[in-house]
Amino acid sequence: MMIRKHYWFSGRVQGVGFRYHAYYIAQSLGVTGWVRNNWDDRVEMEAQGTREDLAQMVEMLNAQRYIYIESIQDKIIPLEEENSFCII
Repeated sequence: MMIRKHYWFSGRVQGVGFRYHAYYIAQSLGVTGWVRNNWDDRVEMEAQGTREDLAQMVEMLNAQRYIYIESIQDKIIPLEEENSFCII
């Protein structure tokens, strides 16, 4: 079953390749959505896929060498029609 989540990541998440890792991980898992840096030093992301794929994506992001996620806020939001993941 497909779901879509809106995320806010805090910690060492800007200037460490977070958005590029998110892009490549999403491509490998078939996840769609977008990711961007926020003005408040957080990274914001919407991702759509199976619950398992989204959990794996977050796990893979947290396993990256220079990324340190201190906290994650997320909520389930309505699905969207899209076919790619992009950095905005």
